[in-house]
Amino acid sequence: MLSKEINRQIGLLIDRSNEIQYVIVGDNKSIFIPELKRFRLVPGKLRGLRLIHTHLYNERLTEDDITDLAMLRLDAVSAILINQEGLPSKIETAFLMPPNKENKLYELLDETDIYNQKTSFIGFIKNLEKEIKEKSVSLFQVKEENNAFLVGCYKNKEEVNESLSELKELARSAGLNIVDTIYQIRKQVDPKYILGIGKLKNIAIRAYQLGVDYIIFDNNLTPSQAREISKLVEIKIMDRTQLILDIFAKRAHSNEGKLKVELAQLKYLMPRLSVKDDSLSRLTGGIGGRGPGETKLEIDRRRIKDKIAFLTRKLKQIEKTRTIQRKKRTKKDIPTVSIVGYTNAGKTTLINSLTNSKIYADNLMFATLDTSSKRLRFPEEKEIIITDTVGFIKDLPEDLKDAFKSTLEELYDADLLLHVIDISNKNYIKQIESVNKILEELNIKDIDTILVFNKIDLVNDEYLKEVKKKYPEAAFISALDRKTFQPLLDKIFYKIFKKKLKYASS
Repeated sequence: MLSKEINRQIGLLIDRSNEIQYVIVGDNKSIFIPELKRFRLVPGKLRGLRLIHTHLYNERLTEDDITDLAMLRLDAVSAILINQEGLPSKIETAFLMPPNKENKLYELLDETDIYNQKTSFIGFIKNLEKEIKEKSVSLFQVKEENNAFLVGCYKNKEEVNESLSELKELARSAGLNIVDTIYQIRKQVDPKYILGIGKLKNIAIRAYQLGVDYIIFDNNLTPSQAREISKLVEIKIMDRTQLILDIFAKRAHSNEGKLKVELAQLKYLMPRLSVKDDSLSRLTGGIGGRGPGETKLEIDRRRIKDKIAFLTRKLKQIEKTRTIQRKKRTKKDIPTVSIVGYTNAGKTTLINSLTNSKIYADNLMFATLDTSSKRLRFPEEKEIIITDTVGFIKDLPEDLKDAFKSTLEELYDADLLLHVIDISNKNYIKQIESVNKILEELNIKDIDTILVFNKIDLVNDEYLKEVKKKYPEAAFISALDRKTFQPLLDKIFYKIFKKKLKYASS
């Protein structure tokens, strides 16, 4: 009767102990649910609150009601239908469905008599949650934690496969379990949400349904976009830059490497701290929050600037030491060969095989981050220093370019570059272009370069012949098979010492 008298919808949010947590008064057609800070959303679970509210015109559950149910992950949404006399005529209750092959989002309870509700609601919801978890695991191989959706907005379909494949590899390298990949083709990204708001809501609903922990955007998010998306979506979000930063933080072992990663992360976070916002807490923590850590989000801009200045000074001191060491090597007249290439092309495996070393290597992007230098001996008492460098990647974040500039400065003093290429990657030509572009941006030119096509053991003979025709001057090897190295060693020896290697095996 009260709802009819004031001509407003009245809603109650009730917890599983049947205690009323919120009383909401709306207008005659809708209610606005406040931010539910005290009832945080846990991936794979429902929120623990159900909404019961009045409908003044005897109308059934609306699309807005179902959106609230799905987006807020409520236990249930019930509408009490009010007749012309202001009395309840019936009740309609919707609940979320467990993951299913038909992608059915919700179902209605059969019971509509408001005075005769027989279902034990608490028992029903607990069983529903259990079923949601079990079906998520069986249908979508969802693991206990670190499940992710990969999301991208692209101008055309040609970009999709290449970009999402690389994002998958990055996510795998960060230890994430990929549940699904979703993309949208648009002429321009949405300035507020990257994707259209309808598409983003659908992604969020499906992510909640499957218990996803992270939504990772292939696009780099501006600070304002990150804030707006995190307000709408109660799941940790990351962009491509943040994912790369996280991998770097995980793989940096030397003091210098750790300093560089922290500097890059602070530069990334600073503009996102310009407005204090609780939603920022969903931007970091766990994967995507290594390095400076979530506590850094609470410090002010001045302290971050001081920290950046301190790290910059410290890295300059390390850079001076590195320059002195390079000068000593130059005085000894020992030639330097630097290995460059796209990440996961096999650079570290190659240097390990060439020099009998045991530098950590793995089939992951950015498996090794710290620079390594080893000696390689040739006949005639000749020797060279061979140096591994951090792997390159397209659209390398600007902050990372700055942070790792001192590492890449090793390249300026190199007598020869070995550009290692993964021949088994169908996008190898674009990867070559990406590496060359970064070298150009670093103004590294006029240095002799040998193209080294690696992983020939993973391609067939016909394909290998085609690539050899395109690149007749290149070396073709398997970094796991030292028997394939001799042509490469001959090329290195000739380029460095300008003469044929007399002792080359036939």
